[in-house]
Formats: sequence, C-alpha cells, structure tokens
Amino acid sequence: MKNNTLLSTFSIADLDLKNRMVMAPMTRNRAGQGDVPTDLMVKYYEQRSGAGIIITEASQISPQAKGYPATPGIYSKDQVDGWRKITETVHRKAGKIFIQLWHVGRISHPDFHDGDLPVAPSAIKPAGQAFTFEGLKDFVTPRALEEFEIKNIVEDYRLATKNAKEAGFDGVEIHAANGYLIDQFLVDKTNKRIDKYGGSIENRARFLFEVLDAVTEILPGERVGVRLSPSGLFNDMGDSNPAELFSFVIEKLNHYNLAYLHLIEPLMPIDEYPQLIKNVLEYYGKFYKGVRMINGGFTKESGNKAIHDGLAELVSFGVPYLANPDLEKRFELDADLNEANQDTFYGGNEVGYTDYPLLK
Repeated sequence: MKNNTLLSTFSIADLDLKNRMVMAPMTRNRAGQGDVPTDLMVKYYEQRSGAGIIITEASQISPQAKGYPATPGIYSKDQVDGWRKITETVHRKAGKIFIQLWHVGRISHPDFHDGDLPVAPSAIKPAGQAFTFEGLKDFVTPRALEEFEIKNIVEDYRLATKNAKEAGFDGVEIHAANGYLIDQFLVDKTNKRIDKYGGSIENRARFLFEVLDAVTEILPGERVGVRLSPSGLFNDMGDSNPAELFSFVIEKLNHYNLAYLHLIEPLMPIDEYPQLIKNVLEYYGKFYKGVRMINGGFTKESGNKAIHDGLAELVSFGVPYLANPDLEKRFELDADLNEANQDTFYGGNEVGYTDYPLLK
C-alpha cells in the first residue's frame, strides 16, 4: 500500500483512519417511527465500516429542521439511543463515524410541520417540489425567521452536537451546502435580510459561524467538519459573487482547527453561469490550510490523483459506497463494482440498501 493514495492511512488529530476513503452523507429515507434510526440502518452502516470515515445521512437537529419523509433526527432520547447502536457497531468494526447535522430551512412543506410554514432567511419560494408522505407537492413561500428564532436554531445545533457526543459519534459535520438553511443564509439569492444576518458577506456568513461557535463549545474543532457547495445550484440556489463569498468563508474557517473542510464539485451543468467556478477543489482548496475532503463523481483513479497531486487529503464517495459496501476492498483488488439501483435510493426496505453483494 503506497503513501498518498486512497488506501493509505491518515490521521486527523488523534483520530487514526485506516484509509483516506470517506462514505459521503446520503439521504436514504429509512428511519422509523419518530425519525428514530432502525436496526436495518445498523446493518447498513456496519457493512460500510471499512471506510476511513463514515459520514451519516443528514439528520435533523429539531422537528422544525425536517423536510423529507423518514429521515433520522438527533434531538430526542429515542433517536440518540438508536444512533448509539450504530456507533457502537461501527466502532466494533474499528470504523470511525461522524453525523451530519441538518436544518433544511425552506426546502420543506407544511405537511411536515402541522400546517406551519417552513422557515428561511427570507420569504422567497424555491422553484420545484417537496417530497412529502403523499408524494410530490409544490414548495411554498417560507416564513422569514425573526432574530430571536435564529438564536434558538443555533442552540438546536449545540444540543444536537451534545446528543451526538452522547450517542458515541467520533464527530459531527455541519451541513452548510446544497441549498439547505445555512446555505440559504450564505447566498444572496435566498438572503435578502436587512439586519445583521443579511447584506454584506460577513453578515450573511454570521449564522454559519454562530453555529460553528456553538458546536465547538461541545466538541473540539478537530472533531467537527463543515460541508460547502460553492458552485451548487441544487434547490434553486445562486449567488452574485460566489468566488468572493466562499473564499471569505473558507479563509475564516481556518481559525477553527477543524477536522476537515468538505467541498462538493458542481453536480449540475454550470456552463451558463460564468460566475461559478468549475473546478471547486483546485480553486477553493488553496484558501484552506487544513484537511480538505472532496466529493463529486470521483473514481479510484481521479481520487488517487487528487491526493497524489496534493489537492485533497480525503475523498468522499456517495453512490459507489451505496452500491459497494466493501468499496475500499474492491479498490484494493481492482475488482468490479456493483451497479447502483436508482429505484431503491430513497425509502423502502433492505432491497437496494443492505442486500448489495460483498466480494466473495
């Protein structure tokens, strides 16, 4: 096993990883009643504990944070108990596991909130439809958060981190990407506030850093990751000057001694958006002085190249880990990969979840 490849070992502070391959966070919609992790989820994560780090599916920090059916939470005792079964199982397999903390903001529907409107920085309706228990429904115009409510959500992140620690997680990842609440505060397409959380880049980034301050009261920075999508359009997002915005944010993240910065390459065609950077890792990675994790369509070859060229220290894989529980073993042996079944990505039972074959 050579140095500086996906299969080489790596350390983040006192966290020793068996390889540089990360299982990316993936919503699978298989949580149980009360958004509690299930025994089926225990098996799913156990199967993939050969990854250097598992980052769990996004998990809501409060009932208000929910926007999809059957997604797990990390705010109730039953949820903490359910997650503890998962962390203990992964640790028995010598794996490491972070939980991704999530508030969807406007990407929700009144169906999830007893008829109440979803919340957002500003009352701007997203294009598209919400996935509800009754199928697709048009998004609604959200309610703009009051300042005191923003403070309450910051506290929800702090309590969720406390719960994650109690559940035995090695760390947490703050989901600040893909058009969810923190991202909605960051970009000027969705943030039209005129108070201290809106207007200038520094003001729009304030919420993220208040969350980070709260989270790092509970866990040291080296057990906290942040995920950003600087060239993301998902969930009807956009910014007039993303290069200036995200370079500011990333520079400021350097002060937190984080476990890693998790960057996402563009997941959609962006040719008609000249302000968006096509090569996220190459452009934004240079602003960050710590551990860089990259995600977005990487293969064994392109992942090894990113590490070998010194552009990233860790590479996260989504669909390849979904379909190949033993992905790191397949990379090691140059074995064929299972094809992913898109029909079973979201919801359902063990089919397309825990029944993908392992190498013989």
